[in-house]
Amino acid sequence: MEQHNPSIRAQAVALMRQGTPNRLVAERLDVPRGTVGWWRSEDRRARGETHEQPTDCPKCTGRKFDEIAYAYLLGLYLGDGHIVSKPKQHHLSVFCNSKQTGLIAAAEEAMRKVMPLPSVSRRQRGGCVEVKSYTRHWICMFPQHSPGKKHERRIVLEPWQQDIVDARPWEFVRGLIHSDGCRIVNWTTRIVGGVRKRYEYPRYFFTNVSDDIRQLYTGTLDKLGVGWTHCTRGGDPYNISVAKRAHVALLDAHVGPKY
Repeated sequence: MEQHNPSIRAQAVALMRQGTPNRLVAERLDVPRGTVGWWRSEDRRARGETHEQPTDCPKCTGRKFDEIAYAYLLGLYLGDGHIVSKPKQHHLSVFCNSKQTGLIAAAEEAMRKVMPLPSVSRRQRGGCVEVKSYTRHWICMFPQHSPGKKHERRIVLEPWQQDIVDARPWEFVRGLIHSDGCRIVNWTTRIVGGVRKRYEYPRYFFTNVSDDIRQLYTGTLDKLGVGWTHCTRGGDPYNISVAKRAHVALLDAHVGPKY
């Protein structure tokens, strides 16, 4: 660990004992947040203190939370998210295409709105960005977490989650499409008056191997009055298509393409 002037460390400890959060101490003294956290833990150890990490988990504290942001984040989690829950490592991760900066910002914003207290960071991984929020309490908010891949186990929403999805269905659909869906433009040709003309039409796809997650998606579309069809490829019904003009217009109004 990088060595720092003892006076800087003393200032940091003094600020933390006054209740200043690690983030603010790090910014004020221009010291890495990890170093500040280590100083805090060393100071507590020296004083014989035990520490329970503070939490603003809605399930544990009973506080109200942003249900719109949660419905969207639930869709992202079921698609491209996962939770790491180990003795010394706890975080929620959502993986986004590195070119889709709007999606990256939306994922980060949703995490902060649901649980503002945990730190959130971004990590570049090849062609994608991992948006991470650090707290073990994400397993409280996403009880679907369990060892193994999502498509290899049952995915069922808790009653309180279903109530949120029923109240905020478009945000849930938006999260699912932003994770495992896309908006494309198909084209075809027709002979009109003896002349071959090209016609283009937009279409939404959602692709997920989990039968349960696809059913959550299609069930929500049914409640919204959005028509859909299976688009089977290679005998696997993993693709859900929305192609009718009026229904695509609904998705355009409430979801839109990823960016």
